[in-house]
Amino acid sequence: MPIHDQGYRRYGGDKARGKAWLVILTTGVRSMLGNRRWIVLMVASWIQFLVRAVLFYIAANFPQAASIAPTAATFRDFFDWQNIFVFIMTVWLGSALIAEDRRANALQIYLSKPLTRAEYIFGKMAILATFLLLITWVPAILLLVVQIVFAGSFAFVRANAYLFPAITVFSLIEVVTASASMLALSSLSTNSRFVGILYTALIFFSNALYGVMRAVTGSSAVSWISFGNNIAQIGDLIFRVPLRYQTPWPISLLMIVVLIALSAFILERRVRGVEIVA
Repeated sequence: MPIHDQGYRRYGGDKARGKAWLVILTTGVRSMLGNRRWIVLMVASWIQFLVRAVLFYIAANFPQAASIAPTAATFRDFFDWQNIFVFIMTVWLGSALIAEDRRANALQIYLSKPLTRAEYIFGKMAILATFLLLITWVPAILLLVVQIVFAGSFAFVRANAYLFPAITVFSLIEVVTASASMLALSSLSTNSRFVGILYTALIFFSNALYGVMRAVTGSSAVSWISFGNNIAQIGDLIFRVPLRYQTPWPISLLMIVVLIALSAFILERRVRGVEIVA
């Protein structure tokens, strides 16, 4: 009986350059959609959309309800109320994205060819980003569509033509910032619960530190200390509503860029295949 060599052989198949991350994305999304708890969370995150759609209908059909007619501030306020679901989704889903692979020592399998490290990170980030966009960008855009349908004209959209790019840009900033920072934290540990607690602690600690510094200085110019405040400040700028903090918006934007760059650095250092030496 012939004995065949079962040793390592170089991969000889086709290499789908730039597309391997789609496998990670589709697998992650399918597993989440099969989880009833995730479905409940997604349904709950759309309650605000339904409430505002009803208000839009009332404002469009009853002149005496003009006080609740939508404005640019309405869409900015929509994102503020969605923050709780963004936070829950980020902690619940994002904390396990890399931590579980590290716990199972699966990185060396993922990072073997033809999947590159960049594709692995992008695929993992795309899973979280997809669900975050489903509770931020998608319902906000649909609210614009609902307003047009109920009003029966494009008058509101023409008067606020910047709302579509504003919703898109702010959603991307919020989603990329949350996804990158959580993914970086997930790469630091093999315990997803610890990662979730760490992310929560950093959010609340930065907010608490801002509260202390504001009480000491008597000014909101130190809002750049808080992760959430920087996002909020840039959101106000994008939606052209009065800024809620005295911090110059370039500083808030710089802090967001620094956070994303730091997250990228951590991911570059931590997401590596482990070489097994016999």
